[in-house]
Amino acid sequence: MNSRDIILGKIRKACVDEYVKPPSVPLFHQNDLDLIKKFKKVFEQMGGELLENHADNPFESIYEKLSNAKNICSVVKEIKGDYNITDQTPPNSLHDIDYAVVRASFGVAETGSVCLTEKDLVVNTLGYLPQHLVVLLNSSEIVENLHDAYARPEWRRNHYAALHTGPSATADIEGVLIHGAQGVRSFSLLLL
Repeated sequence: MNSRDIILGKIRKACVDEYVKPPSVPLFHQNDLDLIKKFKKVFEQMGGELLENHADNPFESIYEKLSNAKNICSVVKEIKGDYNITDQTPPNSLHDIDYAVVRASFGVAETGSVCLTEKDLVVNTLGYLPQHLVVLLNSSEIVENLHDAYARPEWRRNHYAALHTGPSATADIEGVLIHGAQGVRSFSLLLL
């Protein structure tokens, strides 16, 4: 047995297979907070674009956004894409996608974030490699803060879950903000 196998064997023995409930933490709720209004404000502050939900066709603003796109990967039934994926799709094959359309599990008003799980993305890189990300979010699935977010079952029911907040951004040494350097260049959201 080589050193790699010995180390991995020790790690496997030390792993806990059962779920251990974390200690309860106060939630620090602000009872008079309008969650949707707060979410929208913070989402836009973080560089996200809110799409208009038209009464006659809620998805019209998404169709307009996608009208000139070449490669669209949609994993939601309401929007058709031209690039289909399964959980067997190689993650690096999504590098040439212009727009990805996904549905978030929930949103967090405090940070303007959405939770995307492996079930939401199908392939985890769908949240990072496309040029632009369009997310559908049910407004009833917005929680107040990160305490509420981490109490949600998505963290226990999935192998992968991540909070996404706005488009990718980085600043160089001169303080110039650059979008899309390490992820999506734009992040649009439609509240349903």
